[in-house]
Amino acid sequence: MLVRRVTSTLAIVVLLFACSQPGFSQTSDTRVLTFGVVPQQASEKLARQWVPLTTALSEQTGFTIEFETAPSIPEFEKRLADGVYDFAYMNPYHFTVFNEDPGYVAIARQRDHVIRGIIVVSSDLEIESLEELAGKNMAFPAPGSFAATLITRAFLDEAAPGYTATFVNSHDSVYRAVAKGLFAGGGGIVRTLREIEPDLQNQLEVLWLSPGYTGHAFAVHPRVPEAIRDSVQSALIEMTSDEEGRTIVRNLGMQSFQEAVDSDWDDVRSLGIK
Repeated sequence: MLVRRVTSTLAIVVLLFACSQPGFSQTSDTRVLTFGVVPQQASEKLARQWVPLTTALSEQTGFTIEFETAPSIPEFEKRLADGVYDFAYMNPYHFTVFNEDPGYVAIARQRDHVIRGIIVVSSDLEIESLEELAGKNMAFPAPGSFAATLITRAFLDEAAPGYTATFVNSHDSVYRAVAKGLFAGGGGIVRTLREIEPDLQNQLEVLWLSPGYTGHAFAVHPRVPEAIRDSVQSALIEMTSDEEGRTIVRNLGMQSFQEAVDSDWDDVRSLGIK
């Protein structure tokens, strides 16, 4: 794997500067950077997918970068608001909010990718239109989930008035609850639906697919020194330069990463979501 390591002198300077910055975990001989991932799925599944990435980033940059998540999306939002994570992978709406305060800065995103919300229904219910969901009980991951909740609900509000929304903490929980018949339908995204076990997928149908918007952001807290920020950004973008890195990224359900800037999410800002 292509490695971009800072020189010994620069690394020492960066580490000395980092010692004075809030938010860095500290052990006897290393500086630990936290990498928070939005909990769209069970924490065990996220760890299997993301720990290989944070391990590779640590090897490429020379800094210790540790995977973290949260027990629910609302708790993840709280931790973002408090600036708990040094680096974070967050949904598009989260980025527009936490870019303003506490000031997370975009460094990368999935290459040539847009995110689409979906509404799934049980294969047994024979529901054929959004209008048939009026007055029904619907499941969503969390109030602030961008595509799975905010976008899907915006269209449901118009097409299926009177539905009831229940929040069940993760995309996987939505899919399982709908498959069991506990809800008439639920919100999710294409990637997380593709990642559930085939038997569960076969019990669901995609009733509706939203327009596309700029996808999730890899972002960094403003307290992180620029040299560390640039090193992690380069490592992410170069992750697919060899087969080992391509495998890590494919296991995330992605293909490759590209450099990002804050204005990439202006399409999401234009929605005026509050």
